[in-house]
Amino acid sequence: MPQVCYYVYAYASLLREERIAEGEKINVVVPTGNFGNILAAFYAKNMGLPIAKLICASNENKVLYDFFRTGTYDRNREFVLTSSPSMDILISSNLERLIYRIAGNNPDRNREMMASLSESGKYEIDDEMKKELADFYGNYASEQQTAEEISRLYNNCGYVLDTHTAVASAVYRKYVDETGDRTKTVIASTASPFKFTRSVMNAIDKKYDSMGDFELVDELSRLANVRVPNAIEEIRTAPVLHDRQCDIDEMKSVVKQFLGME
Repeated sequence: MPQVCYYVYAYASLLREERIAEGEKINVVVPTGNFGNILAAFYAKNMGLPIAKLICASNENKVLYDFFRTGTYDRNREFVLTSSPSMDILISSNLERLIYRIAGNNPDRNREMMASLSESGKYEIDDEMKKELADFYGNYASEQQTAEEISRLYNNCGYVLDTHTAVASAVYRKYVDETGDRTKTVIASTASPFKFTRSVMNAIDKKYDSMGDFELVDELSRLANVRVPNAIEEIRTAPVLHDRQCDIDEMKSVVKQFLGME
């Protein structure tokens, strides 16, 4: 629910900057694995915010993409570790809330499909429910496409994307190519490139892979013309407080020592 304000704020900002007229519809692109952030955009739309298309961007764990294309949610697949780890999810828990809505707010129907997901790893919506998804569009970006989008945007305008936002940007370009829809669009940027520095910098140029972690942070700051976040700066000189190591069979005893029980 708190994320609803993101889209109200974005729309108000576009109005203030005179990029759109009052009441003009916009599209929204959200990179998501758990479906929470884009569900907030859906709620904002239902509250009256002029949103046209809700574009759901997935990485290679593209269970949501397949759902929007086929109407079948199926988590029975290989789990892929990607450079956008917050989206590495095969059970999108917040999708249950959308299913409830498109099932006519029917708790029994919703419970039936969630039970199917739990028992068999999949469920399928009917044609009537599919019609309720007309405002959604799903697509995905591969690891290569994600890296290429980071590089493309940096080389075109100097803006440095994080890996998650790069997924959204790549999916948005696919959406435009597929539909020709040029409606003004907001891409939700959901992370900082400083959180995924090595992946981001390698996407810009492979030469950076030879650099150390803090060297990369400083180089990213220079390229993006953005200050290094304080949380990262503090790590440079932070003392090492916890360096105790133990074998698995020692864990119980070590925890007791931490708690002063031995």
